[in-house]
Amino acid sequence: MIDWAHFTPWSSLAGGVVIGAAAAMFILLNGRIAGVSGIIGGLLRPSRGDAGWRLAFVGGLVFAPAAYALVTDLPTPAIDAGFPLLALAGVLVGVGTSYGAGCTSGHGVCGISRLSPRSLVATAAFMGAGFATVFVLRHLVS
Repeated sequence: MIDWAHFTPWSSLAGGVVIGAAAAMFILLNGRIAGVSGIIGGLLRPSRGDAGWRLAFVGGLVFAPAAYALVTDLPTPAIDAGFPLLALAGVLVGVGTSYGAGCTSGHGVCGISRLSPRSLVATAAFMGAGFATVFVLRHLVS
C-alpha cells in the first residue's frame, strides 16, 4: 500500500539527479569517488595535503541541511528506537562498511554507475540485508 501523503516522486527524482550529478562532477573534476566512508576514513588517517578537500566535503554534508533550514522548515524525524539500538545500528553499519570496503554512496551511487562488479555485489548484499531486516521486524517480530 502506498502512503500517498508521503509519496514524493518529483522531489525524490530531483534529489537523485543532484546526487548523481555531484558524484559525476566529483569523479570527473577530482578523479575521486564520492564515497563518504572513504572520505571520512581519510580524515582519520590523513595524508599530507589531503585533508582540505575532505573537510570541505564533510562540511558540505553538515552545513547544507543548516542552509536549507534557513529557507524552510526541516521535517521532524520520528525514530521508533532508543539510543542503545541506534548506537548498535551505527556500529553494525561501520563494521559492514569496513568489511565491504565502502558504503552506499561509494558502491551504490559511484560504483554501480562505473559498472563495478564488486560494487554491484556489495549493493545487492546491503539492499538484501535491508529488505530482510525490514521483513523480519515488520512481519515476524511485531
